Amino acid sequence: MTVKVPIEKKNVLVLGGAGFLGSHLCEFLLKKGDNIICLDSFVSSEVENIKMMLEFPNFEFIRHDITEVINFETLPELRKFRIKAQGIQEIYNLACPTSPEDFTKLPIKTSLSNSIGVVNSLELARQYQARYLFASSSAVYGDPPDKSEIINENYLGRVNFIGPRACYNEGKRFAETLVTTYGEHYKMDNRIARIFTTYGPRMKLMSGRQVPDFIYNALTSRELEIKGDEKTGSSLCYVKDMVEGLVALMASAEHQSVNLGGDKFFTYKEVADKIVSMTSSNSKVSFGDSIKYSHRQAVPDINFAKEKLGWFPLVSLEDGLRESIAYAQSNLVRLRGVGLDQPEESEDN
Repeated sequence: MTVKVPIEKKNVLVLGGAGFLGSHLCEFLLKKGDNIICLDSFVSSEVENIKMMLEFPNFEFIRHDITEVINFETLPELRKFRIKAQGIQEIYNLACPTSPEDFTKLPIKTSLSNSIGVVNSLELARQYQARYLFASSSAVYGDPPDKSEIINENYLGRVNFIGPRACYNEGKRFAETLVTTYGEHYKMDNRIARIFTTYGPRMKLMSGRQVPDFIYNALTSRELEIKGDEKTGSSLCYVKDMVEGLVALMASAEHQSVNLGGDKFFTYKEVADKIVSMTSSNSKVSFGDSIKYSHRQAVPDINFAKEKLGWFPLVSLEDGLRESIAYAQSNLVRLRGVGLDQPEESEDN
C-alpha cells in the first residue's frame, strides 16, 4: 500500500528560472514559501539574476538543459525537498531563448527547446501529476488582422513557418500543440500563457530588446536608436504584473491559451523620450533600421484574463520605467567589464 506523505510546502519547478522573467517568477514563489527548483542552462540567461536567491534553504539551482532527460530523484542537492516521496506539484516551463538576437544566433537551441524540451517537461509533469504552465508568446499570432491591432485568443494568426523566425514563432505554435495534445490525451492539468512584450529589471542588454537598451544608453550618454520609425512600438507590461498573471493562471482551472500583457500601445518614441526625461540625460533619440524579420506589433485583448483570472496589469509605464532605471543605475559598475557603462565621446570634443 502506498503511503501518502503530507505536503508541508509545494515543490515548484521553474524551467528557464535564471532568465529575465523566470528569475522574477522564482523570487515571487520563494517569497510565498514554496520550495523552488530553478533549472537553467545559461544559454541566454545569467547567474547574476538568481544570485540573491542562492542563500535561501528553500531554493536550489540545477544547471541543466531541459532538452536532455533529467532524474530529479537522484540529485543529492534536492534530497531536502523529498521529491521521491513528495513529488513535484507545479512546473512552469519558461525554458527558451526569447530575444530577437537569439533567433539568428541560436536557431537550433530555440527549435529544440520548443520541441524536445517541451516533451521532456511534459513527461515530468505526467510522472508527478503536476500542474503545468507553458510560457508561449504573442509571436504565435504573427501579423495581426488587417482591420484590427487588437488580438484575442481566437485569432489563428499569420506566421511564416519556414522563415528566419520560425524556430521561435512556429516553434511556440508547435509547443502549444504538444501541451494541448498531452493535456487531452493523458488528462493532464496543463495551461498556456501567451505572453506579450514584458519589461523590467534584469533584462539582457544588446539583445534586440529596446527598453533596457534605451535605459542604459540614456544613463551613459549614448544615442537612443529606435529600430523603426515614429509609429514603431508595442504593448508593454511590467514584469511584476506578468509574474502575477502567470501565478494566477497556474492557480486557475483554465486550460485554454490565455493572453497576458499590457492592453495599451506605446510608440518607442514615447518610451525613449520618457526615459531621457526621467534620467535627465543629454542623449538624443534617433531612428534606424527595423529589427530583421519582425512582424507588426499588436495589443492583446485581455478580457479573458480579467474575467477568468481576475488579473490585469496595474503598474503604470512611468512606475515600471522608474524601477527599471533604478536597477540599471545600481548595476552600472558591474558593466565596466564589458565596457557598457562608459559614455561616448562627444563629437564636439
